[in-house]
Amino acid sequence: MNGATIRAVLFDLDGTILDTAPDLAACANAMLAEIGRAPLPEAQIRDYIGKGVQNLVARSLEAAGGAGPEAAAHALEVFERLYLAGLAVRTRPYPGVVEGMEALARAGIVMGCVTNKAARFTLPLLERTGLMRFMGVVVSGDTVANKKPHPEPMLHAVAKLGVAPGEALMVGDSRNDVDSARAAGCAVVVVPYGYREGLAVEVLGADAVVATVEEVAKSITMAA
Repeated sequence: MNGATIRAVLFDLDGTILDTAPDLAACANAMLAEIGRAPLPEAQIRDYIGKGVQNLVARSLEAAGGAGPEAAAHALEVFERLYLAGLAVRTRPYPGVVEGMEALARAGIVMGCVTNKAARFTLPLLERTGLMRFMGVVVSGDTVANKKPHPEPMLHAVAKLGVAPGEALMVGDSRNDVDSARAAGCAVVVVPYGYREGLAVEVLGADAVVATVEEVAKSITMAA
């Protein structure tokens, strides 16, 4: 990662800048209760986060005994209703996120969010947690035709920010983030916390592992 060439930083949402697991797990278990299933441990549900709500619900259902297509569709509707009502009860920015984004903004680095979460969840989450003010672009799971790990979300984001892919750094927490950034031609680093579907952070294939978003900002602004 050459900090002198970085003009934009893109962030994944869940597990990278926001710890959404407590609210996602609470809503998943409330959904399971409503359809008559036993709850799952929050730590188990954390491993289902990162590929969108539909995947989270499908894997939760599978772990709770499985479901046919009609029951699965109903469970998804229940979850989405519950999650819209409980988006930001316990969800908070991770330590160093706000400080890092403030430092990037002061340095003139433009920022964006690239997530597989649908816009109806993404936009209010960014607003309620105070992070929307930093975002020059938000690419949600339904903004373009393809989701991460496809390169399209990254390419859409850098185009909107007016930078070349090689001038952008993606900060994520999962293989989806790494693969999408690589395919788009962006540099990519990962944080050691977050939701990796049980994978070790070392096997994700990023350019580096960075402790916090604040550390990312320091590496870029000191090199600039």
